[in-house]
Amino acid sequence: MADSHLQAELMQTKLELQQLKERRVIGAATVHKNLSLVSLIPKWSGSDSSVTLEEFFASIVSFAKTVNWQDTDWKLLF
Repeated sequence: MADSHLQAELMQTKLELQQLKERRVIGAATVHKNLSLVSLIPKWSGSDSSVTLEEFFASIVSFAKTVNWQDTDWKLLF
């Protein structure tokens, strides 16, 4: 029973791999997530309706951890 399950998974994986190869050959556009700071950090305006400055900086730190920023990345920001 486990063998047939593995065979089915193998066939599914081979099919997905073939589809990916075909997409590459055809030149289908690859979707990339924009993980830039501008796209993920909300604009801070300093108005009463915006988040606090602490929350704004916390969102930057959270973003940096998510995308694995290096020291050089931090230096570009500050």
